[in-house]
Amino acid sequence: MTRCTTALGLGYGVHDGARMTDGQRRWLAERLADRPVAVVGVTGAVGLETLALLAEAGVEAGRIRAFASERSAGRIILYGGGEIEVEHAEPERIADADAAILALDAELSRDLAPRLVESGAVVIDHSSAFRLDPSVPLVIPEINGGAIAGARLIASPNCTTTIAMIAADPIRRLFGIETLSVVSYQAASGAGTAAVRGLAAESRAALDGAEPAPDVFPVPAAFNVFPHESLVAPGAHVNNEELKIVRESRRIWDDEVMSIEATCLRVPVFRTHTVALRLALENPATVEGIEAALRDSDALEVCDESSPAPTSLDAAGRCMVLVGRVRPADPTAAIDREHRVFTVVAAGDQLLKGSAWNGLQIAARALDRAGVRAGRRRIGRV
Repeated sequence: MTRCTTALGLGYGVHDGARMTDGQRRWLAERLADRPVAVVGVTGAVGLETLALLAEAGVEAGRIRAFASERSAGRIILYGGGEIEVEHAEPERIADADAAILALDAELSRDLAPRLVESGAVVIDHSSAFRLDPSVPLVIPEINGGAIAGARLIASPNCTTTIAMIAADPIRRLFGIETLSVVSYQAASGAGTAAVRGLAAESRAALDGAEPAPDVFPVPAAFNVFPHESLVAPGAHVNNEELKIVRESRRIWDDEVMSIEATCLRVPVFRTHTVALRLALENPATVEGIEAALRDSDALEVCDESSPAPTSLDAAGRCMVLVGRVRPADPTAAIDREHRVFTVVAAGDQLLKGSAWNGLQIAARALDRAGVRAGRRRIGRV
């Protein structure tokens, strides 16, 4: 067996190691008490962050099953005060859990998820496999948590979609939105742990005077800003990441005709996606009114006058999404009057609220609502 030599979760940009608030930790611990939980794809960025959140919430190591490829089986991960052994992701082993969180690619999820649902587990999938499937709820709990009720397979949205919608939804609820434009500035870790290592290596090379060679991305990531690397649709000049934001947002809001635009860029930071939102409202609002709506969300922290602009470092390693720079889109407009078009900036850790924390929120709610009996199976090794 090989002992894991890295910290649980990705440490880049995490200042104090406390990803959740005290209230979030208590909430998660209470709802997952005595619940066997499987994390599948545990050696990837989202899998590691999921384990880090479970450990911070105090969920016992004996309640967690960690699964990965056969190559990683037998690896030991330090977890809280104990250890977890990584197992080969075979369906009959994973089926022992009440909830299975899949941090896999879409092809693997399409094969595995239905088999686990058939076994009786609640399955939360982080891939794109089921996000546009009308029979599978696509959920951000703070926005459409009611869609979880009775579901055994639930999809978690694209991380950028989640961060943008968490910031836009309170405004939509109070004032309505006619048009939403999203410009994203996305961290390297959104492409996985290899991209984080690649950015670090390229940055060191550049600082040493060498020409950084592309690693995970098609162009050098160090000290560079470039369009998102996902495939561009032929003839449309739009990439898949931009299409995900538009299609998933419409589905979550149950509004297939809403006007939504997206432009997605990569920036040379390790973690945290920042989004600039331009919102054309159905009803006029003031800056004060929009900020009040944002403060009503449990998922948001509104920046105050002492620190009005959310930064990627401020949001890194936190389950809360930071939001600020609320202002009329016209920079010459009077800020103390009502307007219809506003600009807002939000920063959220795409590995946490964008992925791992959103998935755990879904899992905790789904277990309550699906009526899965706690400990329906013994969680021992198969």
